[in-house]
Amino acid sequence: MLADGVIFDVDGTLWDSTDIVKDAWNKAFSDNGYDDPGITADRLKGLFGLPMADIIKDVFPQGTEEEIEKLTPEIYSYEDRYLQETGGILYPEIIETIAAIAAKIPVFIVSNCQEGYIELFMDKTGCKDYITDHLCPGDTGLFKADNIMKIVTDHHLSAPVYVGDTVMDKDACAAAGCPFIYARYGFGKVDGCENIIDSPNELLKLLGL
Repeated sequence: MLADGVIFDVDGTLWDSTDIVKDAWNKAFSDNGYDDPGITADRLKGLFGLPMADIIKDVFPQGTEEEIEKLTPEIYSYEDRYLQETGGILYPEIIETIAAIAAKIPVFIVSNCQEGYIELFMDKTGCKDYITDHLCPGDTGLFKADNIMKIVTDHHLSAPVYVGDTVMDKDACAAAGCPFIYARYGFGKVDGCENIIDSPNELLKLLGL
């Protein structure tokens, strides 16, 4: 499979932060005067990949627009602090795989996360030097399909691929006209995929690297 750029999702593809994030979010709710919502890592695994606003509405369905607007920056702040302290769990050999790819072709990250999350991931994992560019809705106001297309346009890619783990990733790739590689080791269950990897290092063989 020939590619002149590899674009990665983050959660469920590069690392699993759900155990830390659920603690941060539950604490954010309780410290701001709400009942502990009892968010679990498994619940977040089923939601990650959606825009952040949709995830917050899902775990706080009783919240008014005003409450959600006020609570959202608190959730982000708690999440950032918890992840700065601990970080997520990297999938096996993911950094080595990124480094090997980056030695041959550019590597990018596009995720439906808040501003600063991708930077935190890169800082915590030491992979910043391998990443050519990254985008998220917090940076551009655009969701995944449009951010994939922006990466492709900005970097003049003619044969990009996107590596992700959810149906939302697959759908975004279809909308962006970008081939999708399903990281089956991640959070989601995606049917009808032509290109599948069961561990990060399988990507090297798939790409002929």
